[in-house]
Amino acid sequence: MFEIFKAAGWPIWFLLFASIISMALIFERLYSLRHDKILPPGLLQQTLSQFQIGQDNSSYLMTLERQSPLGQVLSAGLRHATHSREVMLSSLEEAGCRVSHELSRYLTTIGTIAAVAPLMGLFGTVVGMIEIFGSQSANGVGADPVQLAHGISVALYNTGFGILIAIPSLIFWRYFRHNVDGFVVEMQHQAMRLVEYIHDRMQ
Repeated sequence: MFEIFKAAGWPIWFLLFASIISMALIFERLYSLRHDKILPPGLLQQTLSQFQIGQDNSSYLMTLERQSPLGQVLSAGLRHATHSREVMLSSLEEAGCRVSHELSRYLTTIGTIAAVAPLMGLFGTVVGMIEIFGSQSANGVGADPVQLAHGISVALYNTGFGILIAIPSLIFWRYFRHNVDGFVVEMQHQAMRLVEYIHDRMQ
């Protein structure tokens, strides 16, 4: 493996660094964006059964807020349960924006690596081509075969490695983006059910 990196020349180290960052963020997001972790099953029903309108629910709401992103949204709405529907909806929307931003953490970096990796590979290709042209002798009669072979290696390895990094990064960026959008829609749905339930009980 080290021989491959050695043959690919110094531009490959930028790609290696980008690949390490991309893989670390992908594994972090795979762990953090689990469905049960974001939207615990039955949390809304449990919350509605334990929340008591007109009583001190501060301790329960603090626990709910720490439990999951959905819990953060529900607790924000329940803190304004005695206010008007508009105030409650506004607090839910604000909490939803914060949670959505948190769920999207690192996705921009993964998407950037997916876009930049082929360009970094192209840069390595240019460096390799420069070495190929530099292998020509001064009088144009022949070329240094060692330098020529190294220039070809630099060009091909960097191009291939850049594409190799970009493909999984792009796939996972789209996958995470789709999951986050789905989580946000489901949270909005459960938030609306919370508002309807609370205000129906208060009437």
